Amino acid sequence: MNGARSLVETLLRSGVDTCFANPGTSEMHFVAALDQVPGMHCVLGLQENVVTGMADGYWRIARKPACTLLHCGPGLGNGWTNLHNARRARSGIVNIVGDQATYHRPHDPPLTADTEALARAVSGWVRTTTRAQDVGRDAAEAVRAARSHPGQVATLVLPSDASWDEGGVVADALPLVVPAAVDGHAVERAARALRSGEPTLVLLGGHAALAEGQALAWRVAQATGAGLFAEFGTAHLARGRGHLQIERVPYKTDLAIEALARYRHIVLVNAKPPVGFFAYPGKPSTQYAPDAQLHVLSRPEQEAVAALRALAEALVAPPVEMPDPGPRPEAASGAPSPDKVAQTVAALMPDHAIVSDESVSYGRGFYKNTHAAPPHDWLHLAGGAIGDGLPVATGAAIAARGQRRVVSLQADGSAMYSLQSLWTQARERLPCTTILLANGRYDILVGEYKGVGATPGPTAMNMLDLGNPGLDWVHLANGMGVEAARAATMEECADLLRGSFARSGPFLIELRI
Repeated sequence: MNGARSLVETLLRSGVDTCFANPGTSEMHFVAALDQVPGMHCVLGLQENVVTGMADGYWRIARKPACTLLHCGPGLGNGWTNLHNARRARSGIVNIVGDQATYHRPHDPPLTADTEALARAVSGWVRTTTRAQDVGRDAAEAVRAARSHPGQVATLVLPSDASWDEGGVVADALPLVVPAAVDGHAVERAARALRSGEPTLVLLGGHAALAEGQALAWRVAQATGAGLFAEFGTAHLARGRGHLQIERVPYKTDLAIEALARYRHIVLVNAKPPVGFFAYPGKPSTQYAPDAQLHVLSRPEQEAVAALRALAEALVAPPVEMPDPGPRPEAASGAPSPDKVAQTVAALMPDHAIVSDESVSYGRGFYKNTHAAPPHDWLHLAGGAIGDGLPVATGAAIAARGQRRVVSLQADGSAMYSLQSLWTQARERLPCTTILLANGRYDILVGEYKGVGATPGPTAMNMLDLGNPGLDWVHLANGMGVEAARAATMEECADLLRGSFARSGPFLIELRI
């Protein structure tokens, strides 16, 4: 067999059965092998940043990696932004990047690039395979690297002759790397801080923000009086009824400093010390009090749940029930507002929905009105590079095998970075509902402009405005094969939401805000 076939068969043996692809000439032997070997679900994306974003969303729900298929260095470059976001989300992805044949590369053909250098900036593991005999072995190692706790991007660069040459060998799945053990000394230091009587915060990140970690953190908080926050950049939170009514550290530096000012100790559970997204004139980079002590309970490569369980046991913290969030809200009426959008989504979403949130500035207060919603998963932009909301939603829907409704809360400016995701949603008949929050400008940048002490004038506002010409999201969605309608009131939005949830395929609501 050739190297490409050994690659596909090894991926399947290693548990990778979904491929998000935008192939080119260098990957045609891989595409041919997909025809020859059954079992791989192949999903086409019309732009590589959609492909990589889908792989990110897939991991967050499936908790196993998919592979991508990208065309040479420029294709990897096109997908780089959402690989940055995936790296920050600690998502496991196996990138397969085609490249020039080994003997052709010295001639410097047009698509030649430093593909490994591009890959290293967003990958925890990178390898170029130059012989067909080694493709299977390297693919198995790439899968193991991607699945290393808590997940990472692994990139396998595959010159085309390594794919088409004969001599490929199928490799068996490799045993997973065991997560780093919980540090007993770290547990005791955290317990001592929590027993001190001084104001203490437990800050959750990574797997600590999922259901089991939340339950243990709530035990600790109830036993000690500690405060609880999730990192602002947490990629995936379990939310809704039966889960913790936890908020994230605020995005705005002033609000974050105010929220964290009282804490003398901060216990980090797979989380980083809170810092500002950006620097601002006259403001500190760190958001916690200068005299606060940081205590690392667990690092990202350690098991957050095991660390929290050890901490709860050290504190002899008894099991407790999750707090009752109160009655489920009613759908709102009147003109749209952030509170009303959140309230209406919470009122109408199906049980066990998945929310992909790239609402950017509009949605920073959505949590308080969605605590009493049915249980659901909430996915955030973790790396700050806009354009991941629609691809993440698409990949999450594929991971859920069409069995869960995915709701995208999507700002219009960032949606334009990856609107081709809608085409894949239509092609795959995915149960995705997009609420397109259309204000016709980059509203976050208006706020950031003011944040650096300036007032935008006509030239600056022209750079932040999307209204000349305006974006028509009903026509844009229709052009991608997705049904869509426009809403100007919350009553119209609610009616469209109800109708979309009864559909098997995708639907977009352009909500004028």
